[in-house]
Amino acid sequence: QVQLVESGGGLVQAGGSLRLSCAASGSIFSIQFMGWYRQAPGKQRELVATIAGGSIANYADSVKGRFTISRDNTENKVYLQMYSLKPGDTAVYYCYALLKTGSGSYYQGYWGQGTQVAVSS
Repeated sequence: QVQLVESGGGLVQAGGSLRLSCAASGSIFSIQFMGWYRQAPGKQRELVATIAGGSIANYADSVKGRFTISRDNTENKVYLQMYSLKPGDTAVYYCYALLKTGSGSYYQGYWGQGTQVAVSS
């Protein structure tokens, strides 16, 4: 069984910053990549950033230059440092991991429960 637990969301004024954290635990054999997605009210879930084991990061155009994703491979954690936040960043942010639970298993995707980020103007 695998769990992803996020923390660090909250309410911040425009221009402010927040740092999200996500810890993956349970029966984890290897993680291919971890990342963050977000879903605003009435909108589809969208990619924010992902990071692979070799620290290769990928960002949505809307957050490039403002958000930084990082990963602690030894503790199966991923972070999202968010700067210059805008009201348009308001959403529930979800942690995601593509991982194996055993050497003979396939890679499967797992989601956290989400953490709310609200940016006021």
